[in-house]
Amino acid sequence: MSSIVVQSFVTLDGVVQGPGGPEEDVAGDFPYGGWQFDYDDDGTVEAWEKNTEALLLGRRTYELFAGSWGVWSEDEEGFQGELTRRYNRIPKYVASRTLSEVAWKNSYLLGPDVPAAVDRLRAESGGEIRVWGSTELVRTLAEHDQVDEYRLLVHPLVLGTGKKLFGDGFPYSRLALVESRSTSAGVVVNVYRRARG
Repeated sequence: MSSIVVQSFVTLDGVVQGPGGPEEDVAGDFPYGGWQFDYDDDGTVEAWEKNTEALLLGRRTYELFAGSWGVWSEDEEGFQGELTRRYNRIPKYVASRTLSEVAWKNSYLLGPDVPAAVDRLRAESGGEIRVWGSTELVRTLAEHDQVDEYRLLVHPLVLGTGKKLFGDGFPYSRLALVESRSTSAGVVVNVYRRARG
């Protein structure tokens, strides 16, 4: 059975919008794009990504990834090249109500019944299906109890505005903390799994 792992850069006030660059997500006139760049994660994400067997993304995140990882050179040295090669080879599953086709190789639309499609993906043998960004998709997955693990890199930063991972109306979710540590930059790495009972 595969597991759905939500991985996210998040601020102390829960914002996940636009960590990667000024133009990444400017919805709502978000002014702080690229806020994550000043922090080192001490190789945490690089270690986690070695276990990524597939990506599960909402439309906006898919288009962002396809326009970066999907076009960058696989010959780059270091983590960028490694991740570009990995992301080009693994399957990418896209939840979208508007896309009729996806061009990035090994990409597949989930269709109109996303929870049922995700149940089928989870039932297949395999490793970690990684969710990045995709706040609307994460909410849908949580509503159907399909998130197996949350990996949150909590940054010592308050933005006061922006999209939140666990915004108002997010479904009740009981989680168990299975790992917590801090990096040299003060980022707290918390890993949560679904708690039963």
